[in-house]
Amino acid sequence: MIVSDFSVDECADQLACDGLRLNVGPFWCHIRSSLPLVASHIYQLYPDAIIDQDRAFVDFPIQISRKSGMRGWVKPLVEFTFNGNVPFTPLSLNQSPALTEWGINWCVSAHAHQYLILHAAAVEKNNKAIIMPAPSGSGKSTLCTALVARGWRLLSDELTMISIKNSMLQPLPKPMSLKNESIQVIQEFWPESVFGHVCTDTLKGSVAHVKPPTESVKRSSEEAKAAIVLFPQYQADAVLQLKSKEKAYAYMSLVENAFNYHLLGSHAFHALSSLVQQSDAYELTYSDLNDAISQLELLVS
Repeated sequence: MIVSDFSVDECADQLACDGLRLNVGPFWCHIRSSLPLVASHIYQLYPDAIIDQDRAFVDFPIQISRKSGMRGWVKPLVEFTFNGNVPFTPLSLNQSPALTEWGINWCVSAHAHQYLILHAAAVEKNNKAIIMPAPSGSGKSTLCTALVARGWRLLSDELTMISIKNSMLQPLPKPMSLKNESIQVIQEFWPESVFGHVCTDTLKGSVAHVKPPTESVKRSSEEAKAAIVLFPQYQADAVLQLKSKEKAYAYMSLVENAFNYHLLGSHAFHALSSLVQQSDAYELTYSDLNDAISQLELLVS
């Protein structure tokens, strides 16, 4: 059974009562919420996710609910609860979809230490995966979403998970996160994409999420082999430029973007060494998405 087997009202009722036991990549989340925005977010952006309401064990028990107290009557706030604890400062009611996504990402990055986890996007085509570590504002998520729009398989747009056993990439095809100007850019570039609620006035500005392709979700158990480490950089009016980077630079940059490298110690060292050894590394400066995609198509052809 998948989420879209429910009607939107049934989905909302299930979330508000017993919760939904939802498959996300290799994990199971048990999500409870009576908030209409959260129900709409799950129904719109996770329609292909498998649900198993009889499942006894879940990785992440989650609740997104209105914060109680007098202040809530003036400015309604929502809080994310994991396993009975509240790890974040509450956000405004309007931001509950973004809080849901950020909370699930936190659950993974803080607990899934069977993987080396990088802050990076990852996509795959022709059995060659590209990892894109980059700081916020570099155009990483925009380029990732544009590649997915052109048929690349989404592995993850935020958290790249590397097996410490064989250095393969474990997909985590969650909704793709876009901010500010990137929202309109992708709406025009990919008119048939499904967008969720636009959360305004967050610390990152306006944030919206895009539904991952059905095929990417169905293939979430298929690992991918990294072939390229790419450092994208969007610059307005820039001429497309692709520069080869040394493996040592790629290695250290990936370490800087890892959540748990030091926690995993030698396991992380060996997994990352193997991945970098098998991969080429490039820096891509671009201003036009179609030009960037054409260049990357050549790299994986």
